[in-house]
Amino acid sequence: MTKQPVSVNGVVRWKDVGLSEEEHAETKDVKVGVLRQEIGEVLRNVRQRQGRTLREVSHSARVSLGYLSEVERGQKEASSELLASICAALAIPLSQMLREVAERLAYAEGNFIPDTVPSELTEEFTREVRQLRGGAAASNH
Repeated sequence: MTKQPVSVNGVVRWKDVGLSEEEHAETKDVKVGVLRQEIGEVLRNVRQRQGRTLREVSHSARVSLGYLSEVERGQKEASSELLASICAALAIPLSQMLREVAERLAYAEGNFIPDTVPSELTEEFTREVRQLRGGAAASNH
């Protein structure tokens, strides 16, 4: 599948070429389902790592136990306010939870880019910094 620029009223948008409109709709539905499921799995993993029960977290987050259970199972789409409340109850930043979800989605889509610097670049950067520092030290004397 490739992307092609399409201009609509002077605004350029990229459109997938090679998929029918029906296939486009199916792709969007799958991604929404995956997002909901990934959020639920991350929240459940955090809660279980902390050794806490659904009841404890639902009470702290002021959310019904049943609703929290559905969010964790990926059956309910939680609002940003609800996610913030659950994250506060779990004592983790919302951004951390979303980052983990984003990484999982990127991996599932085959777009995973590690946020670490390859060792070759690290070595090259270190050499350059040493050369610069060596040159600065020599010019100071």
